[in-house]
Amino acid sequence: MNSGEMESYENDFLGLLLKATHDVDESKKITFDNVIAECKTFYSAGHETLSSLLAWTVLLLAIYTDWQQEARKEVLDVLGDRDPDFDGITKLKKMGMIINESLRLYPPGVGVPRKVTRQVNLGDLILPAGIMVHIPILKIHHDSKIWGDDAHLFKPERFSEGVAKATNNNPAMFLPFGLGPRSCVGLNFATVEAKIVLAMILRRYTCTLSPAYIHSPVELHNSRPQYGVQVILNAT
Repeated sequence: MNSGEMESYENDFLGLLLKATHDVDESKKITFDNVIAECKTFYSAGHETLSSLLAWTVLLLAIYTDWQQEARKEVLDVLGDRDPDFDGITKLKKMGMIINESLRLYPPGVGVPRKVTRQVNLGDLILPAGIMVHIPILKIHHDSKIWGDDAHLFKPERFSEGVAKATNNNPAMFLPFGLGPRSCVGLNFATVEAKIVLAMILRRYTCTLSPAYIHSPVELHNSRPQYGVQVILNAT
């Protein structure tokens, strides 16, 4: 590709990847195979993680109807009859608490692998360069030493004063989208999108749990309800 084609790239995700194939800094330059791999990851992760988050959150709201009522009241108080907009979405505090608690109990990714690039001493452990380390997000999110004896319960109020307070001043223990410079690039987008979808559902429908529902989470690469979202929607 010539310089004219490079200048035509947009500053979106794909454009930035394509520009990186021509980076003069060899340490930052990537190959077209890298671009293809990143696009595949971006496509699958952008769909699977959000659908998992929405599925679990709708199910939890159908089970815990008191929180469903509080979330609906907040949506109606903040948005009224208008479509969700950025200003309104940022004011949905209880909705944010509910989403965080859903992500804690059922993180879209149950774990994340990381490659050790240089030897690291971790307490009494020596991690040699080249090995893969698995960070068990699901286990961390259910650890009673971090979250308390009620770690297995759905309690959005634990996030009422933010993540730091919820994690006993250890915010790195809440990592549904990973952590650090290699955390999920779509973190903020996914959260905003989830708020918009949930706000539109709650404004128009009530959710009740289907009598046929069987609680059977599947935890492989991601977390999802094995038999789908078995809820009944009734128009308000």
